[in-house]
Amino acid sequence: MDATLGGSSALHERLLESLGADIVAGSLAPGTRLLTAEIADRFGVSRSALREVVRVLESMGLVEVRRRAGVEILPQDRWNPYATRLIRWRLAGPDRIEMLHSLSQLRSAIEPLAARLAATSATSEQRATLLAAVTGMTEQSRSADQAPYLDHDVAFHRVVLEASGNPFLAALGDVVGEVLRGRTQYHLMPHEADPTALRLHQEVAFAIAEGAPEAAERAMAAIVIEADQAVQAVRTQDAP
Repeated sequence: MDATLGGSSALHERLLESLGADIVAGSLAPGTRLLTAEIADRFGVSRSALREVVRVLESMGLVEVRRRAGVEILPQDRWNPYATRLIRWRLAGPDRIEMLHSLSQLRSAIEPLAARLAATSATSEQRATLLAAVTGMTEQSRSADQAPYLDHDVAFHRVVLEASGNPFLAALGDVVGEVLRGRTQYHLMPHEADPTALRLHQEVAFAIAEGAPEAAERAMAAIVIEADQAVQAVRTQDAP
């Protein structure tokens, strides 16, 4: 859901990550103005390369180019909350748990609905993909905090959104995927999958395969609640 750097190099990527992370962390406060020439010199990039980076930041609502006044940092209420790279930066910050809770609230609104719709609109190929993802999660359940389990989990949620037949729900697959990756990256997943969570994923897959919309919706709602509660439990454990 983000703009990308055409022909991006590692240097462009580092510049984008550096500026974006600094803005999200507040190191570059709203209202700050940066001169493109100074940024280009500081990072050793060309003006054209910098324009590409600024274009990506603009697409996320982080900055605005002011004619003859450089690049202005915008306040948080101007940011695009669905930009996946922005979500990644925010999950790297100190308000990670609060951010995950907010994203869980979003998921609770869209994923049960998507599961309900998928039960009546999923193609045979999508049903098969969903069952394969659940099988993969089950096989990797003893290492749920590792990449193979994560890949199957992301595939599961993405195909449910796509199988809904609603393009607006399908477009949120990257957002949900970023949430799941964040839980793994920041050690908020158990090493061994929670049996209840695994069973609920199986229930969603079977309900969609069998064309049972109410059961699919109910099980998906329970998945999102369980995931949010698991993350909140970490905050409780870490509290002084």
